[in-house]
Amino acid sequence: MPDPRFLQIHTLTSYTGALLNRDDSGLAKRLTYGGALRTRVSSQCLKRHWRTAEDPHALHAIDGAEAAFRSRDLVTKLVLGSLEPEDVAKAIEPAFQKAVYGDKATTKQGRQTLLFGNREIAWLRAEAERLVREAAGDPKAAATAATQWGKDFKKNIAAMREGVALPGGLTAALFGRMVTSDTSANITAPVHVAHAFTVHAEESESDYFTAVDDLSEDEPGADTIQETELTSGLFYGYVVVDLPCLMENLGPAAVDLAGAVLHNLVHLIAEVSPGAKLGSTAPYGRASLMLLEAGDRQPRSLAEAFRTPCDPDMAAATDALKKHLCALDRAYATGEARRMLSLSDAVFDGAEAGTLKEIADWAAALPGRLV
Repeated sequence: MPDPRFLQIHTLTSYTGALLNRDDSGLAKRLTYGGALRTRVSSQCLKRHWRTAEDPHALHAIDGAEAAFRSRDLVTKLVLGSLEPEDVAKAIEPAFQKAVYGDKATTKQGRQTLLFGNREIAWLRAEAERLVREAAGDPKAAATAATQWGKDFKKNIAAMREGVALPGGLTAALFGRMVTSDTSANITAPVHVAHAFTVHAEESESDYFTAVDDLSEDEPGADTIQETELTSGLFYGYVVVDLPCLMENLGPAAVDLAGAVLHNLVHLIAEVSPGAKLGSTAPYGRASLMLLEAGDRQPRSLAEAFRTPCDPDMAAATDALKKHLCALDRAYATGEARRMLSLSDAVFDGAEAGTLKEIADWAAALPGRLV
């Protein structure tokens, strides 16, 4: 097997009578593909559930992981929050808001929602405490010092970021970060996530429901009458991990940390479900099929297998996936190494079958091949 540059993860996962991901009107998100309307789960939705999962394989539980926070209130709540004396802290706030969020940071609405890591926030807090301490209770002196501090902010925080591992936290190291006010703070995402979509035409219904007023004297006592949308479907999911980029983002402990990240990410993709309306639909599912591929050539989605909608069952979807993969192998012969998990007896060319733990362990060993 060539040294692996990319890990590709393909999944087929089924959900029944759920509302996994809603649009601004409260309806299921959709995608038109191959002339047929499909139910969709956005990549943003998928990534958030994997990032925040409270799970035995949670990303934040990995040894060496650093937390991060995404907010417009990083300065207000995490940098200056509870800093005393309050009038001096307020005097330096405009300079800190501008440094972090840019020239339009005078109002919360004008700020970009930014992702900052614990180490960046700790550095900012330490700088704020220093300025307040040196001002000796004088708000005007503090404001003047903070303005001067702001002029060197980009240079100083850049030096801090270069000197520590995971300055933007594990979240930024995996899923990237864009800071429009400071392009040097941008982090390239090594984990690329496609929108998941049903391999068949959408299956949806409008669910009419009522809420009964237990204290009503009327019969039947319906207090609320509403409708919601429910969908069912077999979803194709696709994730790519750029391994050299991942190791660069993770820093000095890259090999061990990258292995742990890949191990847990494979588990999360297979086992953690997106979904709203948990109490009324229990939208929990696990991948019925997971195919991992490692290789050194540009990745390619297998979504084309479902451009023509297949029958809404696992056997039809698996056959379509195998047929398309075989065609790609014949035409391109890129030689990816493969491992797979399947709830059926499906067999893919060159793919050794195993349990979820076994294929996750295989993925975890890939970074070691790059050193």
